[in-house]
Amino acid sequence: MEQLDDSILQATRKVIAVHINYPSRAAQRGRTPAQPSYFLKPPSSLALSGTSVERPAGCELLGFEGEIALVIGTPGRRIQPADAWRHVAWVTASNDLGVYDLRYADKGSNLRSKGGDGFTPIGPGLIPASAVDPAGLRIRTWLNGELVQDDTTEDLLFPFSRLIADLSQLLTLETGDIILTGTPAGASVAQPGDTIEIEVTDTGGMVSTGRLSTAVVEGRTPLADFGARPKADDAQREEAYGSREAAGLPEAQPGLSADLKAKLEQVATATLSSQLRKRGLNNVSIDGLQATRPERRVVGLARTLRFVPNREDLFETHGGGFNAQKRAIDTVGEGEILVMEARGEKGTGTIGDILALRAQVRGAAAIITDGGVRDYAAVSAMEIPTWFANPHPAVLGRRHVPWDTDVTIACGGTTVQPGDVIVADSDGILVIPPALAQSVADDALAQEREEEFIAQMVSEGHGVDGLYPMNAQWRARYEEHLAQDDAGSADG
Repeated sequence: MEQLDDSILQATRKVIAVHINYPSRAAQRGRTPAQPSYFLKPPSSLALSGTSVERPAGCELLGFEGEIALVIGTPGRRIQPADAWRHVAWVTASNDLGVYDLRYADKGSNLRSKGGDGFTPIGPGLIPASAVDPAGLRIRTWLNGELVQDDTTEDLLFPFSRLIADLSQLLTLETGDIILTGTPAGASVAQPGDTIEIEVTDTGGMVSTGRLSTAVVEGRTPLADFGARPKADDAQREEAYGSREAAGLPEAQPGLSADLKAKLEQVATATLSSQLRKRGLNNVSIDGLQATRPERRVVGLARTLRFVPNREDLFETHGGGFNAQKRAIDTVGEGEILVMEARGEKGTGTIGDILALRAQVRGAAAIITDGGVRDYAAVSAMEIPTWFANPHPAVLGRRHVPWDTDVTIACGGTTVQPGDVIVADSDGILVIPPALAQSVADDALAQEREEEFIAQMVSEGHGVDGLYPMNAQWRARYEEHLAQDDAGSADG
C-alpha cells in the first residue's frame, strides 16, 4: 500500500465535497436530498496526517467530519455510472473540517467556513480502488481516542459511481482530483488540544488506510474587521454538535402543533387579547399596521429581522450581498411568520415584490413589518398576506441597515422573540408567549362558546344586565345549555 505524500497534494486541482450522503446523517439533519449537491474546497486546504489544524481566533465551533476520499486516476467527462469506478485510483481517509461560526457569511459556498488552510487533512495510506468494493467500505472517527463515527457505504444515498458520473456531466474530472463523499452521523466539534483520528477499511478489515491524525490548536491572529467576523448562535451549535443535548443546550421549546394551530385559527384576536389580559399581558399587540389580505386569519411562529438606522459606513459592510434581510427571507420556513423591526420608519420600503415572492415560495405564512412596503401593487396581489405601515417607493438603504436575524426585536410597539406565536386577523396582530399558547387557546375557545350563548340570548330578546357578564342565575342556565349540547354531540 502506498503512503500519501505531498506530491499528490501538489497535483490536486479540485477538491469536491458532497453535502449529505449517509442515511444516518440525513436523519440527523432532518432532510434527505433527492439529488446530490456539492461544494468546492481549495487545494490549499489539503494537509497530511500528523499535522495540526488551527481553530481561528474568536471561533468556538470547529466541526470535524470523517469522510472517505476518492482520488481520481483516469480523467473523464460524461462518465457513465457503470464505468465510473475505473476512473478512481485510490481510496483514503479525509477530515472535512469547518468553522460553523462563519457559515452565515457563505451563502452555501462553504468557502470561509470550510476552505481554510489545513481544513482538509487526508491519508495516511492509499488503498487501490481496484482492490475494494465501493459498497463495502467502513469509515470510523475517534475524538481523543473515543469512537464517535462508525458507518459503512452499503446503503449510501448516492453510491460513489453515481457521484462520479453526475459530476462529470458538467466538468472534467482530472487526475489527482479528490472527491469527499459525505460524513455519517456522529460528526461533532473539536477543541484546541483535541486529536481527531479517522480510518477507512473494507468491512472485512483486510485493508486499511491507517489512522489519519489531526491535532487542533488555538489560532492567535484575530480575523480582520474588514471581513466576516465569527458569529455563533444556538442553531449553529446544535448543527455543529449534532444535537441540542450534545451541545449542552436546553431542550427546545415545543413548536406549534397542528392541534394548537387549529384551535388558534378558530378564535378571534379580540378573544385572545382578553385571555392574555387575564394573565397580566397588556402589551402584546403589534399596532398601527394595515394588511394586504385583511380577510385572512394567520397563525405561525415568529422569525425575526432587525433593521438599524442607516449609517453609510455600516451599510457598506452590512447592506450588500447576502445581508441579514436576504438571509431572513431565504431561511424562513414553512408556516413561519417573518416579523421585522423597522422602528416605525415610514420613509422607505422594507420588503418588495421579489423578496415577498421568495418568502411565499418558501411557504411562509405571512410577513409583518412596522416599516414601508415597496412594489405595493405586486405585493398586495400575492397570496402571502403582508402587514405593513404604508407603501413607499424608496429602497431599503435610504433609511435602514439590515442588521441581524432571529433576535429579540420591537415591532409596532411590542416585543417579539423568535418562536413567539403570532396570530393576526382583521382585528389586529397578537404576540403570544409559547409557554402560554395552549392554555390561552383552550380558554379562548371556551370564552367564544360562552359568548355565542350570550349572543343567542340577546337575539331572543333578553337584556344584557346580568347576562353579559353572566350572573349566577345565567351561569346556571349556561351550564345546563352546555350539558345538553354535549349530550347531543355524544348521541350524534
